Amino acid sequence: MKLFDVYPLFDIEIVEGKGCHVWDAEGTEYLDLYGGHAVISVGHSHPVYVEAITKQVNKLGFYSNSVINSLQQKLADKLGKASGYDDYSLFLINSGSEANENALKLASFHNGKKRVISFKQAFHGRTSAAVRVTDNPKIIAPVNEDLQVTYLPLNDPYALETELKKGDVSSVIIEGIQGVGGIQMVTNEFMQELRNLCTQYEAILILDEIQSGYGRSGKFFAHQYAGIRPDIITVAKGIANGFPMSGVLISPIFKPVYGMLGTTFGGNHLACAAAIAVLDIMEDEQLIDNAYNVGNYLQKELKQFDGIKEIRGRGLMIGVEFENPIKEIRNKLLFEENVFTGVAGTNTIRLLPPLCLTQDEVDDFITRLQKVLK
Repeated sequence: MKLFDVYPLFDIEIVEGKGCHVWDAEGTEYLDLYGGHAVISVGHSHPVYVEAITKQVNKLGFYSNSVINSLQQKLADKLGKASGYDDYSLFLINSGSEANENALKLASFHNGKKRVISFKQAFHGRTSAAVRVTDNPKIIAPVNEDLQVTYLPLNDPYALETELKKGDVSSVIIEGIQGVGGIQMVTNEFMQELRNLCTQYEAILILDEIQSGYGRSGKFFAHQYAGIRPDIITVAKGIANGFPMSGVLISPIFKPVYGMLGTTFGGNHLACAAAIAVLDIMEDEQLIDNAYNVGNYLQKELKQFDGIKEIRGRGLMIGVEFENPIKEIRNKLLFEENVFTGVAGTNTIRLLPPLCLTQDEVDDFITRLQKVLK
Protein backbone atom coordinates (compact mmCIF):
# COMPACT_ATOMS: atom_id res chain seq x y z
CA MET A 1 0.00 0.00 0.00
CA LYS A 2 1.24 3.49 -0.87
CA LEU A 3 0.86 6.49 1.38
CA PHE A 4 -1.66 8.99 0.05
CA ASP A 5 0.37 11.85 -1.42
CA VAL A 6 -0.70 14.74 0.81
CA TYR A 7 2.37 16.99 1.17
CA PRO A 8 5.45 17.72 -0.93
CA LEU A 9 8.24 16.36 1.27
CA PHE A 10 11.81 17.46 1.87
CA ASP A 11 14.18 14.54 1.38
CA ILE A 12 15.00 14.49 5.10
CA GLU A 13 13.98 12.01 7.79
CA ILE A 14 14.14 13.40 11.31
CA VAL A 15 14.83 10.61 13.80
CA GLU A 16 15.93 12.34 17.01
CA GLY A 17 15.43 15.61 18.85
CA LYS A 18 16.67 17.44 21.93
CA GLY A 19 15.55 20.90 23.00
CA CYS A 20 15.59 23.12 19.91
CA HIS A 21 17.69 20.73 17.82
CA VAL A 22 16.84 17.69 15.70
CA TRP A 23 18.93 15.10 13.85
CA ASP A 24 18.21 13.29 10.60
CA ALA A 25 18.83 9.66 9.68
CA GLU A 26 22.27 10.60 8.33
CA GLY A 27 23.30 12.18 11.64
CA THR A 28 23.04 15.80 10.47
CA GLU A 29 22.04 18.24 13.22
CA TYR A 30 19.50 21.01 12.55
CA LEU A 31 18.43 24.07 14.52
CA ASP A 32 14.65 23.77 14.78
CA LEU A 33 12.93 27.14 14.49
CA TYR A 34 9.63 25.65 13.36
CA GLY A 35 8.81 23.12 16.06
CA GLY A 36 6.84 20.89 13.71
CA HIS A 37 4.24 23.62 12.97
CA ALA A 38 4.40 25.20 16.47
CA VAL A 39 3.70 21.84 18.12
CA ILE A 40 6.90 21.45 20.15
CA SER A 41 6.30 23.74 23.11
CA VAL A 42 8.70 22.56 25.84
CA GLY A 43 11.42 21.19 23.57
CA HIS A 44 12.11 17.87 21.93
CA SER A 45 12.50 14.88 24.27
CA HIS A 46 12.33 16.89 27.49
CA PRO A 47 13.23 14.42 30.27
CA VAL A 48 10.23 15.33 32.46
CA TYR A 49 7.90 14.85 29.50
CA VAL A 50 9.50 11.54 28.49
CA GLU A 51 9.33 10.24 32.05
CA ALA A 52 5.66 11.19 32.43
CA ILE A 53 4.61 9.40 29.23
CA THR A 54 6.77 6.37 30.02
CA LYS A 55 5.34 5.96 33.51
CA GLN A 56 1.78 6.35 32.26
CA VAL A 57 2.02 3.92 29.35
CA ASN A 58 3.58 1.37 31.67
CA LYS A 59 0.44 1.63 33.81
CA LEU A 60 -2.37 2.31 31.32
CA GLY A 61 -2.38 3.96 27.92
CA PHE A 62 -6.10 4.13 27.26
CA TYR A 63 -9.52 3.33 28.57
CA SER A 64 -13.02 4.49 27.70
CA ASN A 65 -14.49 7.86 28.63
CA SER A 66 -17.39 5.95 30.18
CA VAL A 67 -15.37 5.68 33.40
CA ILE A 68 -13.59 8.23 35.58
CA ASN A 69 -10.17 9.39 34.44
CA SER A 70 -8.83 11.59 37.23
CA LEU A 71 -5.98 12.78 34.99
CA GLN A 72 -8.53 14.81 33.03
CA GLN A 73 -9.53 16.80 36.10
CA LYS A 74 -5.90 17.22 37.13
CA LEU A 75 -5.16 18.66 33.68
CA ALA A 76 -8.22 20.91 33.82
CA ASP A 77 -7.16 22.29 37.21
CA LYS A 78 -3.63 23.02 36.02
CA LEU A 79 -4.79 24.54 32.72
CA GLY A 80 -7.35 26.74 34.44
CA LYS A 81 -4.73 28.09 36.82
CA ALA A 82 -2.07 28.60 34.14
CA SER A 83 -4.41 30.32 31.68
CA GLY A 84 -6.55 32.35 34.06
CA TYR A 85 -9.72 30.53 32.97
CA ASP A 86 -10.35 28.35 36.02
CA ASP A 87 -14.08 29.19 35.89
CA TYR A 88 -14.41 27.69 32.38
CA SER A 89 -15.04 24.02 31.52
CA LEU A 90 -12.70 21.85 29.46
CA PHE A 91 -13.61 19.39 26.69
CA LEU A 92 -10.69 17.29 25.48
CA ILE A 93 -10.33 15.93 21.96
CA ASN A 94 -7.55 15.10 19.50
CA SER A 95 -6.76 17.79 16.91
CA GLY A 96 -7.12 21.48 16.19
CA SER A 97 -9.74 20.92 13.51
CA GLU A 98 -11.76 18.82 15.92
CA ALA A 99 -11.56 21.53 18.56
CA ASN A 100 -12.92 24.12 16.13
CA GLU A 101 -15.64 21.75 14.88
CA ASN A 102 -16.90 21.32 18.43
CA ALA A 103 -16.65 25.04 19.19
CA LEU A 104 -18.76 25.96 16.15
CA LYS A 105 -21.26 23.23 16.99
CA LEU A 106 -21.52 24.30 20.62
CA ALA A 107 -22.14 27.91 19.61
CA SER A 108 -24.95 26.90 17.26
CA PHE A 109 -26.54 24.67 19.89
CA HIS A 110 -26.46 27.61 22.30
CA ASN A 111 -28.20 30.26 20.21
CA GLY A 112 -29.89 28.29 17.45
CA LYS A 113 -28.27 30.35 14.69
CA LYS A 114 -26.33 29.10 11.66
CA ARG A 115 -24.17 31.75 10.01
CA VAL A 116 -20.51 32.12 11.01
CA ILE A 117 -18.23 35.10 10.55
CA SER A 118 -14.59 34.34 9.81
CA PHE A 119 -11.78 36.52 8.45
CA LYS A 120 -9.82 36.81 5.27
CA GLN A 121 -6.63 34.69 5.29
CA ALA A 122 -7.99 32.67 8.24
CA PHE A 123 -7.03 29.05 8.76
CA HIS A 124 -9.03 26.89 11.18
CA GLY A 125 -8.52 23.33 9.93
CA ARG A 126 -9.33 20.88 7.14
CA THR A 127 -12.45 19.05 8.36
CA SER A 128 -16.08 19.85 7.60
CA ALA A 129 -17.01 23.09 9.38
CA ALA A 130 -13.40 24.00 10.23
CA VAL A 131 -12.38 24.02 6.58
CA ARG A 132 -15.48 26.02 5.61
CA VAL A 133 -14.47 28.84 7.95
CA THR A 134 -10.94 28.69 6.49
CA ASP A 135 -10.41 31.31 3.78
CA ASN A 136 -9.02 28.98 1.11
CA PRO A 137 -11.50 27.86 -1.57
CA LYS A 138 -9.02 25.31 -2.94
CA ILE A 139 -9.39 23.05 0.09
CA ILE A 140 -13.17 23.41 0.57
CA ALA A 141 -14.97 20.46 -1.05
CA PRO A 142 -18.54 20.74 -2.36
CA VAL A 143 -19.78 18.70 0.60
CA ASN A 144 -18.46 21.45 2.93
CA GLU A 145 -20.10 24.39 1.16
CA ASP A 146 -23.53 24.44 2.83
CA LEU A 147 -22.38 26.11 6.05
CA GLN A 148 -23.14 29.81 5.80
CA VAL A 149 -19.88 31.72 6.26
CA THR A 150 -18.98 35.37 5.71
CA TYR A 151 -15.29 36.31 5.48
CA LEU A 152 -14.49 39.83 6.62
CA PRO A 153 -11.33 41.92 6.50
CA LEU A 154 -9.27 41.77 9.67
CA ASN A 155 -9.36 44.80 11.97
CA ASP A 156 -12.46 46.36 10.35
CA PRO A 157 -15.09 46.97 13.06
CA TYR A 158 -17.52 48.66 10.65
CA ALA A 159 -17.69 45.59 8.39
CA LEU A 160 -18.10 43.38 11.46
CA GLU A 161 -21.00 45.36 12.93
CA THR A 162 -22.70 45.56 9.54
CA GLU A 163 -22.90 41.77 9.45
CA LEU A 164 -23.72 41.24 13.12
CA LYS A 165 -26.64 43.66 12.86
CA LYS A 166 -28.40 41.20 10.57
CA GLY A 167 -29.09 39.06 13.64
CA ASP A 168 -28.39 35.63 12.14
CA VAL A 169 -24.76 35.15 13.21
CA SER A 170 -24.18 32.19 15.49
CA SER A 171 -20.49 32.80 16.09
CA VAL A 172 -17.43 34.77 15.13
CA ILE A 173 -14.23 32.73 14.95
CA ILE A 174 -10.85 34.44 14.92
CA GLU A 175 -7.22 33.44 15.50
CA GLY A 176 -5.33 35.17 18.30
CA ILE A 177 -2.65 35.79 15.66
CA GLN A 178 -3.21 34.53 12.14
CA GLY A 179 -0.64 31.79 11.53
CA VAL A 180 -1.02 30.28 8.08
CA GLY A 181 -2.11 33.72 6.87
CA GLY A 182 1.42 35.01 7.52
CA ILE A 183 1.51 36.04 11.20
CA GLN A 184 -1.12 38.72 10.66
CA MET A 185 -1.83 40.69 13.81
CA VAL A 186 -5.22 41.48 15.31
CA THR A 187 -5.09 44.89 16.95
CA ASN A 188 -6.03 45.15 20.61
CA GLU A 189 -8.64 47.75 19.71
CA PHE A 190 -10.32 45.48 17.18
CA MET A 191 -10.27 42.53 19.58
CA GLN A 192 -11.96 44.67 22.24
CA GLU A 193 -14.56 45.94 19.79
CA LEU A 194 -15.14 42.38 18.59
CA ARG A 195 -15.86 41.27 22.15
CA ASN A 196 -18.29 44.14 22.70
CA LEU A 197 -20.12 43.62 19.41
CA CYS A 198 -20.51 39.88 19.92
CA THR A 199 -22.06 40.56 23.32
CA GLN A 200 -24.33 43.26 21.90
CA TYR A 201 -25.63 41.14 19.03
CA GLU A 202 -25.69 37.81 20.92
CA ALA A 203 -23.09 36.03 18.83
CA ILE A 204 -20.59 33.62 20.38
CA LEU A 205 -16.94 34.71 20.22
CA ILE A 206 -14.60 31.80 19.47
CA LEU A 207 -10.87 32.43 19.87
CA ASP A 208 -8.78 29.97 17.90
CA GLU A 209 -5.56 29.86 19.94
CA ILE A 210 -4.38 26.62 18.36
CA GLN A 211 -1.16 28.12 17.03
CA SER A 212 -0.95 31.37 19.02
CA GLY A 213 -1.82 29.91 22.42
CA TYR A 214 -0.04 27.92 25.11
CA GLY A 215 2.53 30.62 25.85
CA ARG A 216 3.77 31.11 22.30
CA SER A 217 2.90 34.82 22.19
CA GLY A 218 4.53 35.66 25.53
CA LYS A 219 1.18 35.41 27.32
CA PHE A 220 -0.72 32.18 27.80
CA PHE A 221 -3.16 33.26 25.07
CA ALA A 222 -2.51 35.94 22.46
CA HIS A 223 -5.94 37.52 23.01
CA GLN A 224 -4.93 38.33 26.59
CA TYR A 225 -2.91 41.27 25.26
CA ALA A 226 -6.30 42.89 24.57
CA GLY A 227 -7.68 42.09 28.03
CA ILE A 228 -10.79 40.30 26.74
CA ARG A 229 -12.47 37.00 27.58
CA PRO A 230 -13.98 35.05 24.68
CA ASP A 231 -16.87 32.62 25.08
CA ILE A 232 -14.94 29.65 23.70
CA ILE A 233 -11.19 29.09 23.27
CA THR A 234 -9.72 26.28 21.19
CA VAL A 235 -6.25 24.88 21.86
CA ALA A 236 -4.08 22.16 20.30
CA LYS A 237 -0.49 22.08 18.93
CA GLY A 238 1.62 22.95 22.00
CA ILE A 239 -0.81 21.40 24.50
CA ALA A 240 1.00 18.03 24.62
CA ASN A 241 4.33 18.73 22.88
CA GLY A 242 3.59 16.43 19.95
CA PHE A 243 1.16 13.93 21.41
CA PRO A 244 -2.14 14.30 19.47
CA MET A 245 -4.45 16.31 21.70
CA SER A 246 -6.65 19.40 21.70
CA GLY A 247 -9.16 21.11 23.91
CA VAL A 248 -12.08 23.48 24.04
CA LEU A 249 -12.30 25.93 26.94
CA ILE A 250 -15.99 26.70 27.45
CA SER A 251 -17.54 29.66 29.26
CA PRO A 252 -19.97 29.07 32.15
CA ILE A 253 -22.77 30.48 29.95
CA PHE A 254 -22.94 27.07 28.24
CA LYS A 255 -24.84 24.27 29.94
CA PRO A 256 -23.79 20.71 29.00
CA VAL A 257 -26.35 18.19 27.81
CA TYR A 258 -25.49 14.50 27.48
CA GLY A 259 -24.89 13.62 23.84
CA MET A 260 -24.15 17.20 22.77
CA LEU A 261 -20.41 16.49 22.55
CA GLY A 262 -18.47 13.26 22.65
CA THR A 263 -15.19 11.56 21.81
CA THR A 264 -13.56 8.14 21.82
CA PHE A 265 -9.88 9.01 22.13
CA GLY A 266 -10.10 12.53 23.54
CA GLY A 267 -8.57 13.04 26.97
CA ASN A 268 -7.09 9.56 27.11
CA HIS A 269 -4.68 8.69 29.91
CA LEU A 270 -1.53 8.98 27.84
CA ALA A 271 -2.50 12.32 26.31
CA CYS A 272 -3.37 13.76 29.72
CA ALA A 273 -0.04 12.63 31.17
CA ALA A 274 1.74 14.40 28.32
CA ALA A 275 -0.31 17.59 28.71
CA ILE A 276 0.17 17.72 32.49
CA ALA A 277 3.92 17.37 32.02
CA VAL A 278 3.88 20.26 29.52
CA LEU A 279 2.19 22.59 32.01
CA ASP A 280 4.58 21.53 34.79
CA ILE A 281 7.61 22.23 32.59
CA MET A 282 6.22 25.56 31.41
CA GLU A 283 5.76 26.67 35.00
CA ASP A 284 9.05 25.31 36.36
CA GLU A 285 11.14 26.74 33.52
CA GLN A 286 9.14 29.97 33.09
CA LEU A 287 8.78 29.30 29.38
CA ILE A 288 6.10 31.95 28.77
CA ASP A 289 8.43 34.64 30.07
CA ASN A 290 11.21 33.09 28.01
CA ALA A 291 9.06 33.22 24.87
CA TYR A 292 8.38 36.91 25.50
CA ASN A 293 11.99 37.88 26.20
CA VAL A 294 13.74 35.74 23.61
CA GLY A 295 11.09 36.60 21.04
CA ASN A 296 11.71 40.31 21.54
CA TYR A 297 15.45 39.72 21.23
CA LEU A 298 14.97 37.73 18.02
CA GLN A 299 12.82 40.46 16.47
CA LYS A 300 15.41 43.08 17.42
CA GLU A 301 18.22 41.08 15.82
CA LEU A 302 16.23 40.52 12.63
CA LYS A 303 15.90 44.26 12.08
CA GLN A 304 19.54 44.53 11.04
CA PHE A 305 18.95 42.83 7.68
CA ASP A 306 18.27 44.57 4.40
CA GLY A 307 15.52 43.20 2.19
CA ILE A 308 13.04 42.63 5.02
CA LYS A 309 9.78 44.47 4.45
CA GLU A 310 8.14 43.79 7.82
CA ILE A 311 8.57 41.76 10.99
CA ARG A 312 5.32 40.74 12.68
CA GLY A 313 4.43 38.73 15.72
CA ARG A 314 4.60 38.36 19.46
CA GLY A 315 6.80 36.15 21.57
CA LEU A 316 8.04 33.17 19.58
CA MET A 317 5.42 33.46 16.85
CA ILE A 318 7.19 35.61 14.27
CA GLY A 319 6.62 36.32 10.60
CA VAL A 320 9.50 37.78 8.58
CA GLU A 321 8.15 39.25 5.35
CA PHE A 322 10.81 39.87 2.71
CA GLU A 323 10.50 42.23 -0.21
CA ASN A 324 11.09 39.32 -2.61
CA PRO A 325 10.07 35.62 -2.65
CA ILE A 326 11.75 33.58 0.07
CA LYS A 327 11.85 30.10 -1.47
CA GLU A 328 15.61 30.25 -2.14
CA ILE A 329 16.33 31.76 1.30
CA ARG A 330 14.37 29.04 3.06
CA ASN A 331 15.99 26.28 1.03
CA LYS A 332 19.48 27.62 1.73
CA LEU A 333 18.68 27.86 5.43
CA LEU A 334 17.59 24.23 5.43
CA PHE A 335 20.08 22.56 3.10
CA GLU A 336 23.17 24.76 3.56
CA GLU A 337 22.81 26.09 7.12
CA ASN A 338 20.66 23.29 8.58
CA VAL A 339 17.86 25.43 10.00
CA PHE A 340 14.20 24.47 9.89
CA THR A 341 11.80 27.37 9.31
CA GLY A 342 8.23 27.66 8.07
CA VAL A 343 6.65 29.61 5.27
CA ALA A 344 3.44 31.56 4.74
CA GLY A 345 2.62 32.65 1.23
CA THR A 346 5.38 33.68 -1.15
CA ASN A 347 7.37 36.21 0.82
CA THR A 348 7.05 35.34 4.51
CA ILE A 349 9.14 33.02 6.66
CA ARG A 350 7.43 31.79 9.83
CA LEU A 351 9.45 31.20 12.98
CA LEU A 352 7.72 28.99 15.56
CA PRO A 353 10.51 27.43 17.66
CA PRO A 354 10.12 25.56 20.92
CA LEU A 355 9.50 27.96 23.79
CA CYS A 356 12.82 26.99 25.39
CA LEU A 357 14.81 28.77 22.65
CA THR A 358 17.78 30.63 24.13
CA GLN A 359 19.47 33.90 23.17
CA ASP A 360 22.57 31.91 22.22
CA GLU A 361 20.47 29.89 19.78
CA VAL A 362 19.04 33.12 18.39
CA ASP A 363 22.61 34.37 17.84
CA ASP A 364 23.43 31.09 16.12
CA PHE A 365 20.42 31.50 13.80
CA ILE A 366 21.30 35.13 13.02
CA THR A 367 24.83 34.06 12.04
CA ARG A 368 23.46 31.38 9.73
CA LEU A 369 20.94 33.80 8.24
CA GLN A 370 23.74 36.31 7.57
CA LYS A 371 25.55 33.68 5.51
CA VAL A 372 22.42 33.04 3.44
CA LEU A 373 21.65 36.71 2.84
CA LYS A 374 25.17 37.97 2.14
